Amino acid sequence: MTKSTQTQNVEIIVDGGYHPSTVTLKQGIPATVTFNRVSAAGCLDQVQFPDQNLLADLPLGDPQTIAIDTTVAGEHPFSCGMAMVHGKVVVEP
Repeated sequence: MTKSTQTQNVEIIVDGGYHPSTVTLKQGIPATVTFNRVSAAGCLDQVQFPDQNLLADLPLGDPQTIAIDTTVAGEHPFSCGMAMVHGKVVVEP
């Protein structure tokens, strides 16, 4: 019997803010979030997840995919590199 490989993949459009600014994932299912920066507006050329000690560049027009730890339920806030624009990933049981 083979185990099904289920994954969660969500996209966030970066265009003067994060759209959507909150995404919800299920606990225990591997997940990725792809940040697609489509505008040079604002300070959104980086994204950081402080609770995961993660900082990633977001080149214009070059989607960047980040793996999210879904082993524990809770909220993972993220922001631009200057911590001015905010969003969050919610992991639900």
